[in-house]
Amino acid sequence: MSRPKRLLDNPAVGAIVAWLAAGYVRLIRATTRWTVERPSATEAIVAARQPFIGCFWHGRMVMMAAAQPRGRPVHILISGHRDGVLVSRVIAHLDVDTISGSSRRGGASALRRLYRLLKRGDVVAITPDGPRGPRMRVKPGVIKAAQLSGMPIVAISGAVRWRRILGSWDRFCLALPFSRGLILWDAPIVVPRDAGPTELERLRLLLEQQLNRLTAEADRRLGRAAVEPAPAPGAVDHAGA
Repeated sequence: MSRPKRLLDNPAVGAIVAWLAAGYVRLIRATTRWTVERPSATEAIVAARQPFIGCFWHGRMVMMAAAQPRGRPVHILISGHRDGVLVSRVIAHLDVDTISGSSRRGGASALRRLYRLLKRGDVVAITPDGPRGPRMRVKPGVIKAAQLSGMPIVAISGAVRWRRILGSWDRFCLALPFSRGLILWDAPIVVPRDAGPTELERLRLLLEQQLNRLTAEADRRLGRAAVEPAPAPGAVDHAGA
């Protein structure tokens, strides 16, 4: 284990890092000139304060503070992995609840809590390519959650004019202060309760396409190069061959 990771395992160090990171997110939210665009079907869901499952890529997490509906309880599914624990500490400072679990760890209990929160009328957020990728590829868990809960999925993405793209697995977009920002929402996806494997896969691909289209469009409109998804599972990465 590297020294920085060992330091983050120290509760005091982790608490300080989380406080600083939350302060940075607040700085980005406050100093960025945000534009938020939603299609009419999604605007109706938000205006009526209906529950939904918001999905965004792991690498765009910093910007999603600007997408949070005002006055709505939001709960985000976070992995129990070390990185997820740190993210949970950061989010706690931003008045967002966390649900611990992922497709690998604590999935069943997390799904039960997610179901209860949605039925209560709250908003649940999921990064469907987390916690470790592949980048910008939707895992099937979110589709199954929508099918079981009967709640719509809404794709959300965003970009900023001033940024740094890190070399992490998710090509994390580190927003810089005093910039312009764009948050884009797509039309809701409803997963029928009786959907079979073929339909579930079609809807998984639809969500993936929505998220990647929104992300590329937001980058383009702010004059930034698009971040490319990782090769689809099972595909040959010719660029790296």
